[in-house]
Amino acid sequence: MQPGTRYQLEVNPKLPKRLARLEELAGNLWYSWDRATRAIFARLNPALWDAVGHNPKAMLKRIDEQRLIDAASDPAFLDSLQRVLAAFDAYQADAPFRQSSAGIKAGELLAYFCAEFGVHESLPLYSGGLGILAGDHCKAASDFQLPFVGVGLLYRQGYFVQTIDAEGRQRAEYHDSEFADLPIEPVQKAGRDLTVELAFPGRKLTVKVWQARIGHVRLFLLDTDVPENNERDRAIAHRLYGGDRTTRLEQELVLGVAGVRALVAMELKPSMWHINEGHAAFMILERVRSLVAEGLTMDAALEAVGANTVFTTHTPVPAGHDQFNDATVTPYLKSTFGELSSAPDKLAALARPPAGGDFNMTALALRGARYINGVSRIHGGVSQRLLKDFWPQVTPEENPVGYVTNGVHVTTFLAPEWSEVLDRFLGVGWMHRLGHPGIWEKIRDIPDHIFWSVRQDIKARMLHMVRHRIAQQHARNHGSESHLERLLRFVNPAKPDVLTIGFGRRFATYKRATLLFNNLDNLRRVLCERDRPVLFLFAGKAHPADEPGQELIRTIAHMARQEEFEGRIQFIEGYDLHIARRLVSGVDVWLNNPVYPLEASGTSGMKAGMNGVINLSVLDGWWDEGYDSENGWAIKPASPELDPHRRDHEEARTLYEILQHHVVPLYYNRGDRGPGSGGPGSYSPEWVRIAKRSMASLLPRFDASRMLGEYVAKFYLPASRQGHRYTEQGFEGAKSVAAWKARVRAAWPGVAARRLDPPKSRIVFGESVPVEIALKLNGLASSDVRVELLLAREPRDGMQHSHDLAAAGQTDSNEQKYSLDLKPGLSGKLDYRIRIYPRHELLTHPFELGLMCWV
Repeated sequence: MQPGTRYQLEVNPKLPKRLARLEELAGNLWYSWDRATRAIFARLNPALWDAVGHNPKAMLKRIDEQRLIDAASDPAFLDSLQRVLAAFDAYQADAPFRQSSAGIKAGELLAYFCAEFGVHESLPLYSGGLGILAGDHCKAASDFQLPFVGVGLLYRQGYFVQTIDAEGRQRAEYHDSEFADLPIEPVQKAGRDLTVELAFPGRKLTVKVWQARIGHVRLFLLDTDVPENNERDRAIAHRLYGGDRTTRLEQELVLGVAGVRALVAMELKPSMWHINEGHAAFMILERVRSLVAEGLTMDAALEAVGANTVFTTHTPVPAGHDQFNDATVTPYLKSTFGELSSAPDKLAALARPPAGGDFNMTALALRGARYINGVSRIHGGVSQRLLKDFWPQVTPEENPVGYVTNGVHVTTFLAPEWSEVLDRFLGVGWMHRLGHPGIWEKIRDIPDHIFWSVRQDIKARMLHMVRHRIAQQHARNHGSESHLERLLRFVNPAKPDVLTIGFGRRFATYKRATLLFNNLDNLRRVLCERDRPVLFLFAGKAHPADEPGQELIRTIAHMARQEEFEGRIQFIEGYDLHIARRLVSGVDVWLNNPVYPLEASGTSGMKAGMNGVINLSVLDGWWDEGYDSENGWAIKPASPELDPHRRDHEEARTLYEILQHHVVPLYYNRGDRGPGSGGPGSYSPEWVRIAKRSMASLLPRFDASRMLGEYVAKFYLPASRQGHRYTEQGFEGAKSVAAWKARVRAAWPGVAARRLDPPKSRIVFGESVPVEIALKLNGLASSDVRVELLLAREPRDGMQHSHDLAAAGQTDSNEQKYSLDLKPGLSGKLDYRIRIYPRHELLTHPFELGLMCWV
């Protein structure tokens, strides 16, 4: 007998009146960094809380109504709920860092565009570090009560769910999200769901606008899965970074173009725009199109747009920048940008790299933004060199690329076990005083045994999670119970005294997850000492199309199965924000060994360090700024002249030496007591000293509030001011600069300079040196250029002293003369050079044209 049709029915419970505001809490991602709020939901039904992926909104739809009725009559639960609501209301009334946004005027608004946002695992719209950073940026903006909106895509399938089979192969599983379960809601306008339209080749695309609330911040999310679209177009935003090159192009058009149109439809008028990585750069063309429709020339519109636009690049390798061939992109340029469609070649030229090639999103962002930054000091320098051809006559060190080193949202990633201890020793409200001098010295006053006890509690909770995950994976792969016990013999929450080293991040080849296995004899000496066991925990995903990255995972799985390493190396599948929070706070050492200088910044080590975990990392990205020789261990990069194999060998040897001679002995330096002999109270005082130093030195420097404060001071406030200068009086500033740049670019090839006076080679200190040059201006005015003498000591110490030459009549050949009586304030061997470059009072950066000539 065949069974009948099976129907599904979801019956949603009714919230008792006393619990009505649970719905409000579930709809604001403030819960992503407020542990007490998450605890309220978990308390209702711990098993269901885990089953719905820590999603409060989904939980309230599925929980048994009797549980809610019981909670509504439970005084203890109601008391906890009232405390949470009081904290929520206080936060909504006044953000903790509100004063940090001082200077941004009433009516200003910052729009932050990014292809992914990693706020919490309950909103799976992220794949890795870019998304987590964007989520932390939003949280910090909420803490600042900055006038801020985010714009991203609403993916039906976020990044894949990872499982690892018995052979170590990564399996990618994609799960469709039910938007009704996510902490989002449609944006309404005139009583209807808000949609905007784009003209794609031969058709119109309708995009629905949703919003998520992140504390004070609204994040607008763009959805193409609506009935008005054909089946293919409904799938444009179906999967994060999914589909072919055309789908990727369409996703980026939706993000950049529909994102701007959504803000216009909501009557939001940003005065500052931030493009976080090149995916959103089409917003530049959309804003230019809008201004051209108002009557501006394309060049003037581009100047107006660039004046208040910030572009952050995260990619230190050329291959990482999105590009599309002309055959793919040209039809979309013609259809999408109506007022500009008559000049598709001119549009494409904005996105053409200086050396030629395909339509490049980074090139478009660079030409449409006047504020450009990398995400660490090293990465800023790498980006200056990588992008130098956009400013061809300017030295890389002086081109417009700056940097703001990334930071992380402290209350999201600081383990909750620290709260009471830090309140006690740093004072209640210490989070609001992160930058105050002297506050972090108080960490030294925390008694060692208390500090160690907190660390062990956090570690035990992490190990419990690891046991659970490994057991699930083992059972799915049909492993035996006896084998599982052998696998988990060092993963013991009851005895968290085994040195545990963590490695968790995206499995790209340059991150070298398998550097540890470069020399197995050396690894055996580190791992296999009977009295000093070491446990390595690996986690991370490789992109489904990245076969070399997946091979790294297989290599680790293969090593973990070797009898001598069994139980000492574990790979935890399904890496996500939840696992990341546990790992970075719970391990003893955080390992990071990328190929220098390809780690743009990295943030996992920051999260680890602020939890008292000690970093062991290559001096790249943020660690080059964070390492102070007393707060962790550093692997100095090998010579870039070495071939990759030799480089890996040299840096792996350094890694083994640090592990064998420093890390392992120090951790187990507990007198004559071996692991477990003293229980959780047995610790190495010197280890605790370094862990305290790690926390005290890194937490105040690498939190997201410091990062956002730098963006406000270095980019957002100047961009706002510059935007107003360019747009006031009918865009007079933008028009003036556009016309001036066109005139300078046309004349510059004919600008030339020569020295008139014979250079002196020796003077006495206090004397002057006459300097005179003749400059052929080729039709430019003398006010259009700056003639600058740079004086420096030999050998160069990085200090240059600037002196301007003044216009002083003309030569017989109608060249403009410039002169200076140079009176050096230095003695010794000096050198000086004379350069000429365009000057205009409205330029955002003195070298933004990339034009310069030298005498």
